[in-house]
Amino acid sequence: MLTTLAIAGYRSLRDLIVPLGKLNIVTGPNGSGKSSVYRALRLLAMTARGGVIPSLAREGGLQSTLWAGPERFSSAMLTGAQPVQSTRRSEPVSVRLGFAGDSFGYAIDLGLPIVKPGTSEFLLDPVIKRESIWSGPVLRPSALLVDRQGAVLRARDVEGEWQTVAQPVASFDSMMTEFSDPRSAPEMIAVREQIRSWRFYDHFRTDAEAPVRLPQIGTHTPVLSDDGTDLAAALQTIREIGDVAALDAAIDDAFPGSRIEIVNHSGRFEVTMHQHGLLRPLSGAELSDGTLRYLLLIAALLTPRPPQLLVLNEPETSLHPDLLPALARLIAQASQYSQLLVVSHATRLIAALEREAGGQPIVLEKHFGETRIADADDFDMPPWKWPSR
Repeated sequence: MLTTLAIAGYRSLRDLIVPLGKLNIVTGPNGSGKSSVYRALRLLAMTARGGVIPSLAREGGLQSTLWAGPERFSSAMLTGAQPVQSTRRSEPVSVRLGFAGDSFGYAIDLGLPIVKPGTSEFLLDPVIKRESIWSGPVLRPSALLVDRQGAVLRARDVEGEWQTVAQPVASFDSMMTEFSDPRSAPEMIAVREQIRSWRFYDHFRTDAEAPVRLPQIGTHTPVLSDDGTDLAAALQTIREIGDVAALDAAIDDAFPGSRIEIVNHSGRFEVTMHQHGLLRPLSGAELSDGTLRYLLLIAALLTPRPPQLLVLNEPETSLHPDLLPALARLIAQASQYSQLLVVSHATRLIAALEREAGGQPIVLEKHFGETRIADADDFDMPPWKWPSR
């Protein structure tokens, strides 16, 4: 389980350390930085899939995602005696992402390239300056297990001695994807597979033209895709190898007297729903946006293969408020098998998650443009140390 999430230099997250529990609820006013936390965590997950640099490029590049305020606020700025202005920089320009958990910690530092004009056309691409993996919750020299600085990668052997990997790592590649020898760095393989198990669900398409409303080719689907197009196959997979009782109970909890049926059209699966009082089932094309979205959330949360971390971004979207208590019970059930992080501004859902499953609220606020945790006490924050360049 993750115990700490750390983000620095990314959008409004100048230096944010987030303590994590089993069920975490990220909330706060509009513009407080909830989406930035979600995007930063998703960006962190891309390190294990070789997509962190392209993901930053899609956001406009490093220059567009960097913290736009001063490196630090003086006491005069904070009291209003002096306007907020640029201060002399003492640290390099960077976006830093990291986490710590029960077994390992990981951090990545992305910065600006140092290249001569005319030698490359990729002058705006960020480069990976440093990556580190360590044992335990806090980075210490003695706990460091795998370390990459620039192109040089080294790992401790079984006797605890540092061994340099002969093959250099490209500046735009994470060591997580470029190095895969389990004999030399088993810890890196373990961390990589841990990150790759994370799942993210965000704003499923449920419009009239959404593919999920039409029959789709059905194959065993223990994990719902992030766009939800394989919903029918995912629900049928739960019926055959998952918790059927939980599936039926979740549907009846949200839609009393209803049940779903997966219709097989010569290998193409379609979701239909029998509702109390109707003489025929409703097809996927006839279901409301809210009903279809709730079925997607059921498929994601009742997966037969629970991930280590499951992240939901505003799952209340398009749902009637009366469905939120049932959704909270569904999330609470999923938290028995996975660590969950839910980004939400629905007060009814947040209150139900706190009541049903003891969810840990993480309330964000903006202060001088910087996202921070409201009413956070420094003594309650988990310890964190960034690797230096």
